[in-house]
Amino acid sequence: MILESIKYMILGMGIVFIFLLVLVLVLNLQHKLVEKYFPQKEKPSQSPVSSRKDKLKKIAAIGAAIHHMKNHKK
Repeated sequence: MILESIKYMILGMGIVFIFLLVLVLVLNLQHKLVEKYFPQKEKPSQSPVSSRKDKLKKIAAIGAAIHHMKNHKK
């Protein structure tokens, strides 16, 4: 009885392992096909000045929100 349950356990684990192995192989193949036929378009790189301006705007917005919350507490 114990040997039979061990046999079924090994059989079940083997089937799950094979399924996961096939799944990984199919997903890798799919990834390669998608990259081959639908390559990602490169984003135009932002100039350092505009990137810096964006960061400064975010910092200013965060600072304004903190200032507003501190001064308008009930």
